[in-house]
Amino acid sequence: MSEKIKHGPFWTAFFAIVSLAWIFPLALVLINSFKKKIYISTDTFSLPTGKEFAGLFNYTDGIEKTDFIQSFGWSLLITIGAVLVILLCTSMCAWWIVRVNNWVAKTIYLLFLLNMIVPFQMVMFPLSKMADMLSLNTPWGLCLVYLGFGAGLPVFIFTGVIKSIPQEIEEAAMIDGASTMRTYFTIVVPMMRSSIISVAILQTMWIWNDYLLPYLTLDMQRFKTIPIAIQYLRGGYGSVDMGALMACLVLAIIPIVIFFAFCQKYIIQGITAGAVKG
Repeated sequence: MSEKIKHGPFWTAFFAIVSLAWIFPLALVLINSFKKKIYISTDTFSLPTGKEFAGLFNYTDGIEKTDFIQSFGWSLLITIGAVLVILLCTSMCAWWIVRVNNWVAKTIYLLFLLNMIVPFQMVMFPLSKMADMLSLNTPWGLCLVYLGFGAGLPVFIFTGVIKSIPQEIEEAAMIDGASTMRTYFTIVVPMMRSSIISVAILQTMWIWNDYLLPYLTLDMQRFKTIPIAIQYLRGGYGSVDMGALMACLVLAIIPIVIFFAFCQKYIIQGITAGAVKG
């Protein structure tokens, strides 16, 4: 029965139609990025043909107006730096929580879970003040801010995965003379590969597309990420350069879509890795 449901033509057609709900907005942005801006609002759903076709003008115009190359560099630096810091610190912390397993570790684990349910609006204004006071208004300081806000979910996932790893394997490595850090990097990390990749994907998608934290934290005179730079296409009295905006959105989406396409198979595998035991 389950095989019929899984491979039945009805369900195949149903999920194909549902997937269009996610694909259609992306296709619409791509189509309109090649139109002249005066036609984007009037002929939104038509293909860019004839007099509507703007070629690559929107892309060159958007790159020039937003200083897109520099913003892309800052977004790339912040995303890579923050994700690496989150993966390293949270995986090591989760390993410590599981292996120590005393009341201190359990309390810290509960605090990480609390991190996941505290509304961001409660801390956004103090965060902005503290970022200036502690000189965190740089890309490197923002990486630490992302570690604070993004640690809850990775610790929750990693603790479940580590509980499923037999402790005897680590003990055998230590008996053979491996240090604690060598045991972690040569034994534990390879066994957590799927979950590490899945967390990296989730964190990358969040940080790359995030607007609010960089806006509240960074020095806008010196550093602008892509989401912030795109906002500068909004003119006075609510006017928006829709052509350049659509082109910049396409350029911002392409890297994350490529990254997700290569790594998507690890998401479910990594999240459910520790679901059986723990």
